[in-house]
Amino acid sequence: MIYDPQIYTIEDKPEVPFISEKEIEVILEGALPEKEVVRNIIAKSLSKKRLSMQETAVLVNATDPGLIEEIKAGARLLKEQVYGKRIVLFAPLYVGNLCVNNCEYCGFRTSNKSQKRTTLTHPELIEEVEMLEEMGQKRLILVYGEHPKYTPEFIADTVKTVYKVKKGNGEIRRVNINAAPLDMEGFKTVLNAGIGTYQVFQESYHRGAYAKYHTGGLKKDYDWRISALDRAQEAGIDDVGIGALFGLYDWRFEVLGLIRHVNHLEAVYNVGPHTISFPRLQRASNVDFDPTWEVSDEDFTRMVAILRLAVPYTGLILTARESAEIRDEVLQFGVSQIDGGTKIEMKAYSEKEKDQDLDAEQFEICDDRSLSEVMDDLIENEYLPSFCTACYRTGRTGEHFMEFSVPGFIKRYCTPNAMLTLAEYLEDYGKNGIKEKGYRLIQKNLIELEDDKFKTRLEERLDRVKQGERDLYF
Repeated sequence: MIYDPQIYTIEDKPEVPFISEKEIEVILEGALPEKEVVRNIIAKSLSKKRLSMQETAVLVNATDPGLIEEIKAGARLLKEQVYGKRIVLFAPLYVGNLCVNNCEYCGFRTSNKSQKRTTLTHPELIEEVEMLEEMGQKRLILVYGEHPKYTPEFIADTVKTVYKVKKGNGEIRRVNINAAPLDMEGFKTVLNAGIGTYQVFQESYHRGAYAKYHTGGLKKDYDWRISALDRAQEAGIDDVGIGALFGLYDWRFEVLGLIRHVNHLEAVYNVGPHTISFPRLQRASNVDFDPTWEVSDEDFTRMVAILRLAVPYTGLILTARESAEIRDEVLQFGVSQIDGGTKIEMKAYSEKEKDQDLDAEQFEICDDRSLSEVMDDLIENEYLPSFCTACYRTGRTGEHFMEFSVPGFIKRYCTPNAMLTLAEYLEDYGKNGIKEKGYRLIQKNLIELEDDKFKTRLEERLDRVKQGERDLYF
């Protein structure tokens, strides 16, 4: 079947659902992964040009082992060219798990009577943030169930509280949000609290699959959810994150759904999502999985590589849902942000001896390493851990971020800023030999800088960090 955009494509307009299942199905059906075509598409991506849905579908349909290795090799090279060895770190903090939705795969669903329901009080929230600061965290994503209690005003108040908490040299400089879709006034309210990225994951871009898994609550409205980030943009939030939960439907369809979402945001608002997330289904309290669409490790790793090639300048987030081994592998192919020291039970950071309990979690995490262990492993593998938040506080977000990143300024700004935040971490929290290893890595990256004048400025700021100054950036 020949793909004709005039027949299958829904016109991009603000707050109008844009996914056509037929469009994606026809594109997938017609994408033939011939070797030279695949290689030309990889070459296009390496020239820093975003791929079309049709080109992405060709990579998705490539099953030849040799071509898959070429796709992964291309993704490795592209990541090095755009991001260098920098990896941004953050931590999730669950504020409340009350929920009116009934998502079949989620431990928070309203029908799960085994779930232990909690909303952090003001003192409990402060205590959790203090513990995260003592670990060295600087960037948080606050997570909320969908419930009338979690109003935009409630979310905004928790954000303001987090920013006010200071413990020693610790402070949170960036608060992202993962919460329910809001109306435009609600998005304006949380924007005024100083949030960073607002994430709304579509879970599945396929209407039939979406309806199957979302049987109750506000979330069952596919159109309200898929138009959420349009309302965020209309409200002035130009930094948004999209995602799909892999395992609910054909992963190939979901990849094209993500790319179609990127296309829509760029067409209507002239800026795509800041981040893309691609979690896989994991065990959850009283959940029985349908294995029909389970994504294998092999397909998952190549899917990450394909996403990197498809959207060269979009951040890719990989969470502790995945094992340390899988995370280590796909860091090579394009992941630019990971969480570290993750705990997703309510009050888990302050209750140090708490063991994992599925009845107190949204899902099971598979990487339970502490932040210091994650930092140590990254440094050992010569990745440059970063807690940088400079772009968000200097206005390099949304369309402006793309102006900086597309010409390659990510490496010019982000690598030096990563070194400065790493030096902060080493001075304030570096233990058990990590300080020495970390400074060796910083020195290695300094040597690789080509601009001698800029290197001198960076060395001067690194010295100021050692003397006790904090929050220096370019």
